[in-house]
Amino acid sequence: QVQLVESGGGKVQARGSLRLSCKVSGRSFSSLRMAWFRQAPMQEREFVALISRSGSMTYHDVSVKGRFTISRNNAESTLVLQMNSLKPEDTAVYYCAAGSRLDDEGTVAVRAANYDYWGQGTQVTVSS
Repeated sequence: QVQLVESGGGKVQARGSLRLSCKVSGRSFSSLRMAWFRQAPMQEREFVALISRSGSMTYHDVSVKGRFTISRNNAESTLVLQMNSLKPEDTAVYYCAAGSRLDDEGTVAVRAANYDYWGQGTQVTVSS
């Protein structure tokens, strides 16, 4: 059974930083394409960033590009999202997601349906 456990959320003022982590167990981490999504109240879940199985390719949504950085440590089965220059509109529950399909490393999979496993979410609140 694949388990994803997020940590690192919290409250921060605008222009501050947070670092989210996601620990994965139950499956070879290096076989999983990983991503972060977020969901604000009364809104649909939206894509934030993804990273390929090897870590050689990353893709960030335009809303976070230049401020957020996704990375992974395959030896420690850990996914990270470094969030800098946070804005109030970044307030949401952030979810770690894993996709098991062995597609090309360059595949840009931004739909929630592309991912098979999800964490429980961690709240990020940014005040102005």
